Amino acid sequence: MTEIHFLVEEAPEGGFIARAMGADVFTEADNINDLHTQIRDAVHCHFDEGQRPSLIRLHITREEVLAA
Repeated sequence: MTEIHFLVEEAPEGGFIARAMGADVFTEADNINDLHTQIRDAVHCHFDEGQRPSLIRLHITREEVLAA
């Protein structure tokens, strides 16, 4: 695996939640900078040396609701 993709969403209680697509990796953090650190740590813990992806892609989604 050369890269891993994460879907990042704003958590309802604040902060961010990140879920890997195609791998069982999940993490969360209070802000985006901490989330970057948490994602790197989670990837390093989940994959063995030599199996670890060299690129991490984040797909950040945000939901907004507008009154009509």
